[in-house]
Amino acid sequence: MMEKFWLGLGFFAQALFAARFVVQWIASERAKKSVVPLAFWFLSLAGGGLLLTYAIWRKDPVFILGQSTGFLIYSRNLYLIYKERRVLRNGSAEDGNGASDCEIRESM
Repeated sequence: MMEKFWLGLGFFAQALFAARFVVQWIASERAKKSVVPLAFWFLSLAGGGLLLTYAIWRKDPVFILGQSTGFLIYSRNLYLIYKERRVLRNGSAEDGNGASDCEIRESM
């Protein structure tokens, strides 16, 4: 019974992780250019976190290393996105790293 649960979790996690590409594709088609929407990073984090959990249960060191590295990168990207939004919301002249509001908006 537990084996089926973990297998189901693994398939669900993989589907969640793959959904991020569909979200990114749709957003890019709508914008007529390549974009990475916020939902991409949340799906990456959720799917990657569940896949990491599954990899730990399977005791697969290659899978664990790959998913844990990705998990850190997705978390860092979300942190940077929210940090940038906070700077823009507060109307700060600089982001703390010397980039002006204009430079931040141009990179969005």
